Amino acid sequence: MTSRVPVLLSTSSVFPERTAAAFQMAAALGYDGVEVMVWTDAVSQDAGALRGLAEHYGVPVLSVHAPCLLVTQRVWSSDPWVRLRRAAELAETLEAPTVVVHPPFTWQRDYARTFADGLDTIADQFSGLRFAVENMYPVRMAGRQFVPYLPGWDPTETGYASYTLDLSHTAAAHTDALQLADRMGSGLAHVHLGDGTGEGRDEHLVPGRGNQPCAELLRSLAGRGFTGSVAVEVTTRGAKSRELREADLRESLEFARTHLTAASPVEA
Repeated sequence: MTSRVPVLLSTSSVFPERTAAAFQMAAALGYDGVEVMVWTDAVSQDAGALRGLAEHYGVPVLSVHAPCLLVTQRVWSSDPWVRLRRAAELAETLEAPTVVVHPPFTWQRDYARTFADGLDTIADQFSGLRFAVENMYPVRMAGRQFVPYLPGWDPTETGYASYTLDLSHTAAAHTDALQLADRMGSGLAHVHLGDGTGEGRDEHLVPGRGNQPCAELLRSLAGRGFTGSVAVEVTTRGAKSRELREADLRESLEFARTHLTAASPVEA
């Protein structure tokens, strides 16, 4: 591994292909590692299987996304604390330094009430890991808007030790990604690289195909003292073939590498 910022391939970026395919494509395209999205695919939940894939393809797991999505509310347990702890154990076993976690949903009131303190407790127990809370977005339906997270979609309003900045989510939230990065400050631990048009939905476009400051954010990371990783999290479910999927993932990797090496100073 070089001293450059590692660029990871999120396993979610190859959906509807499965977890193993992400390792194969990451190796073929030259990614530095993989972010495992823990979901209903049994391989994504299995440390032994993941270690085997990492060793076989020569691409380490460098971040683990805890099962926080609507479709993963029953993965491992219905208890969100159990899910988060299992994700931490998985990351620790695989020597992945980052666990990505979402703010609680509005209906998870008990979890939300103790989320900040509970996160600190788990972080103390897994001292080698950074639990990076991800920025989300309000949902717009039928001309109305609601926020499905407690206490909100912007984790900087509460304040946590570590953050994940997702650029597709900043587009959906109609918020300034660079200003959000400023608010995250030294807590910015991880970046989900995707793009969006600001139409109010989560698009996860290939970077450069939307209107988010993806290039500017990547160029600013060196000046921010960033020591984390950048995970490509784009939607390729519309790709008609493996070749077209790989073309999008290759373009995303090239975009990331180009702008990470074109550092610009920032007042952070």
